[in-house]
Amino acid sequence: MNRKLLLISNSTNKGEDYLAWCKYLIEEFLTKNKIKEVLFIPYAGVSMGYDNYEKKVKDVFSTMGVRLYSIHKENDAKKAVNEAKCIAVGGGNTFHLVYELYKNGIMNLISQRCNQGLPYMGWSAGSNVAGLSLKTTNDMPIIEPESFDTMGLVPFQINPHYTDFFDPKHGGETRDDRLNEFIIVNPSIYVAAIREATALKLEDGNLSLVGRDNKMKVFHANMETKEYGLTDDINFLMK
Repeated sequence: MNRKLLLISNSTNKGEDYLAWCKYLIEEFLTKNKIKEVLFIPYAGVSMGYDNYEKKVKDVFSTMGVRLYSIHKENDAKKAVNEAKCIAVGGGNTFHLVYELYKNGIMNLISQRCNQGLPYMGWSAGSNVAGLSLKTTNDMPIIEPESFDTMGLVPFQINPHYTDFFDPKHGGETRDDRLNEFIIVNPSIYVAAIREATALKLEDGNLSLVGRDNKMKVFHANMETKEYGLTDDINFLMK
């Protein structure tokens, strides 16, 4: 398999423009793969609406000399995926994204094409669905998809927007509490918890953490929870 993936934690940092922090990563990814045309999947954008979402992302990609077009305007979603040169999946609600991917019959099709080498990028919910399932999303289940299983482009779970911040005024569960529950129930599966302004990149068979100098945290039932930085080898996640 020659997978080419850019899985971004977040689209926006406080005080910065949309996709501004990760624009250089996107541009590098597109340039390396000689991409000038991107099929966008806006299904996670429930509140924004697909037309507005497409325009928002299109405006950014146009500054890179890349044509972006949205699958919701295509007459045949499967045909659009089959003909795509690159796929970008935006953030929003992961449950709604997964619902629509199954409804349109393209969840497995995207997986097949990307496993054959079609470049794929996603942020937030778009990164979630590159993993094994949506079970480590932070989102509310506003709609019930056909399955929790997702694309499996990487053999582990992803938790975007990860934070270990603890508000002393809050008496409920932390993110670590919830992810530890997951690995108790699913002891054989790794969870890669990626912080804001970071991304996972898979190219040439190598998985790496990229972005700003924020460490990711890895959860697994048979190992002590550990943090990994930009220069650490994280290819054990792919085994």
